[in-house]
Amino acid sequence: MDYKQAMKQIQKGHPAPIYVCFGAETYLVHAFIDKLAARLIEPEHREFAVSKYDLSETPLDVVIEEAETLPFMVPRKLVIASNAWFLTGAKESTKVEHKPERLLEYMKAPADFTVMVFTVDADKLDERKKLVKSLKEADTLVACTSLSADDLTHWVKQEADKADIQFAPGVIEQFIMYTGTSLQALSSELEKCALFVGRGGTLTSDALEQLVTRSIEQNIFILIEHIVQLQLDKAFTMLSELLRRKEEPIKIMALIARQFRIMLQVKDLQQQGYSQQQMASQLGLHPYAVKVAAGQCARFEQKRLADIMSQLSDLDYQMKSGKIDKVLGLEMFLLRLAA
Repeated sequence: MDYKQAMKQIQKGHPAPIYVCFGAETYLVHAFIDKLAARLIEPEHREFAVSKYDLSETPLDVVIEEAETLPFMVPRKLVIASNAWFLTGAKESTKVEHKPERLLEYMKAPADFTVMVFTVDADKLDERKKLVKSLKEADTLVACTSLSADDLTHWVKQEADKADIQFAPGVIEQFIMYTGTSLQALSSELEKCALFVGRGGTLTSDALEQLVTRSIEQNIFILIEHIVQLQLDKAFTMLSELLRRKEEPIKIMALIARQFRIMLQVKDLQQQGYSQQQMASQLGLHPYAVKVAAGQCARFEQKRLADIMSQLSDLDYQMKSGKIDKVLGLEMFLLRLAA
């Protein structure tokens, strides 16, 4: 099942005896476990009713024994086991020996007073394994993967509603572009913004500029967006700001090249009929990054993007060989690009 289905199942008060949360979006994993704990156990009982294990240090046998042991002073308990790498195709570095057949046996008659949650920071599980097949058939797998571009925007809006703040028109997209696609980072920055504007307040573009600390990658996103929109003054202001922060010009050039390479790849995949979600999977990118690149590359012909990549390759050689001043080279590239 997907994350939304699993959350609805918990909300209805019908949790499964076993869940396996996998995927790189650890914020969703923690949110799922928090929701499960809140639904199953009273806050004053958490100390007795929640057990946590690290499977890189603890054998699976111990976790299952805990699940089979009657809870102490509480009606139900939650057993959380992280780093379940034995469910993936990855080679385990730990010396701990796990016996997957023990979990297969437990699944036939799980304890009705225990909910077990296995977590692993992997994009996919090894479905060739008998245990993974059985877990999938039991509908216990919860994919905590990156949200689609639309879902990410919706998630940010939901979190803003919970904090009782609003975004000025266009600012929600600016907020995501400035912060990135990590839900943990978005949540932290949103909390900061909520404190600044206060309950019932509205987050404006000017306030966002003051509050959100952008990474160099996010600044490159914005720099290229200014170029695409033919806002040359803003592009040069952004470049000056990056240089003032002592960012290495060659690094700036490499990140610009990376973004244009993504734009070229997205353009090519668009012509082959790929959806944005399929492109994200193919390129190993977050769906929102693909959405931004798709919007940016719409203003360029494919040949033009290929020419830009050729220019960046030449600039890379000239900068590294000392044939051109690094800052001058970047400025000349931006002028040619805008022209």
